[in-house]
Amino acid sequence: MTIIKNQIIDTSLQQILQNILTHYPQVSTIIAAIHTQGGKALLVGGAVRDLLLGLEVKDLDVEVYGLTADQLETILRSFGPVSLVGKSFGVLRLHSLDIDWSLPRADSAGRKPTVMIDPHMSFTQAFRRRDLTINAMGIDLHTYELIDPFNGQQDLKNKLLRPTDIRLFEEDPLRFFRVMQFIGRFEMEPTESLNALCMVMDISQVSVERIEMEFEKLLLKSVCPSRGIRWIATINRLKEIVPELADTMGILQNPAWHPEGDVFEHSMQALDAAAVMSYADKKTQLIGLYAALCHDLGKAITTEEIDGVWKSPLHAHEGAPLAKSLLQRITNNKELIDAVYKMVKYHMEPMQFITGGAKMAAYKRLANKLAPQVTINMLVDLAIADRRGRNALSHEPLTSTDPEIEEFRQRALEAQVLLSKEEPVLHGRDIIDLVAPGPVMGKLLRQAYEIQIEEGVKDKEELKRRVLGEY
Repeated sequence: MTIIKNQIIDTSLQQILQNILTHYPQVSTIIAAIHTQGGKALLVGGAVRDLLLGLEVKDLDVEVYGLTADQLETILRSFGPVSLVGKSFGVLRLHSLDIDWSLPRADSAGRKPTVMIDPHMSFTQAFRRRDLTINAMGIDLHTYELIDPFNGQQDLKNKLLRPTDIRLFEEDPLRFFRVMQFIGRFEMEPTESLNALCMVMDISQVSVERIEMEFEKLLLKSVCPSRGIRWIATINRLKEIVPELADTMGILQNPAWHPEGDVFEHSMQALDAAAVMSYADKKTQLIGLYAALCHDLGKAITTEEIDGVWKSPLHAHEGAPLAKSLLQRITNNKELIDAVYKMVKYHMEPMQFITGGAKMAAYKRLANKLAPQVTINMLVDLAIADRRGRNALSHEPLTSTDPEIEEFRQRALEAQVLLSKEEPVLHGRDIIDLVAPGPVMGKLLRQAYEIQIEEGVKDKEELKRRVLGEY
């Protein structure tokens, strides 16, 4: 390791950082008070990395050197109430500021480490416990010096992910998944030493909740999330983490429709295509990305050669349970799992509707099947990603549009079910004076809705007459 000399960040970065700090009332005054008391306040972690990368800086973490926890608490209390929940871990929070004020510490090994706070610890010793060199930097908020004992800035420039300390890295298995999402988010490459470490790390004890957080960052914050997934495959851990996806590797496809290669390659390209599309909100985006990742899992168990052509009959139907199985390893979010299940199960409908000349009633039935978690518009986006994941010349997805998919979208719009299902006209309250709540009422309401959808009947009295007459 080469220890580089601290340097002042350039004036443009200083200005950006000063502008960021203006959004946090009193923070500059607190930093000045810390300096006056003989302490040093350093911006640390991801905020420094993102600032140097020119990315938006959101969460600020400030590490304070040269002051005890009691001294820091006294300073912060002069600006308002202080939360002491994390004090035993060397972390304080001022109620009025969304900033962690921490003290340098060293942790013992194990799942329940002993925390040893040392306000006089050196920067090098304190930063050594951080996972990667790109996260092991700090900026002195008084002098604007960049503290970079492990050459993290150079690794940023070289787009390298390097463990700060191999022994400490291995003690925290969550760091495996952090590497995965950093590869996707920042399009950086792990060093050979990091790859070797991640190939053998025991990650069996990482909770689903923690894994979910890292997968969400990979999917929601990456332009090319497939990079993180491909890396897992490269170090031979894909079968362990998402076996359903690993099973798609080597599954052949009809080159007339899929010139890009096997199902895994197609899934990776579709995922990246979905990542750059626009979404109504983060929830919809996450559903769309997981659906793109999982949409062809069924091909692993349905693909066969028929008359010299590779085909995968019923792969959408068979793939839905596989998507559910995969997601249950990553998340406990039942609503998300149910939504992706439906997306995978019905992802072939757009093309089948157009080639089969589906009527308006079919669009309305589909919208009802998808509701409430999924809309036809979400299915359209998945169909676009599916079509774009077919680049035979590189790993990058295509950017073309498909007139048939757009025709499907337009037809759903004409049926007024693009963004939601058609709401039933007849409700239980309309017949409660004649039919008691229960199975019979439910059956009658379903019959009324079927008539409404199939025949376009929207007159409430006509629907009552039709279903109650039969009753």
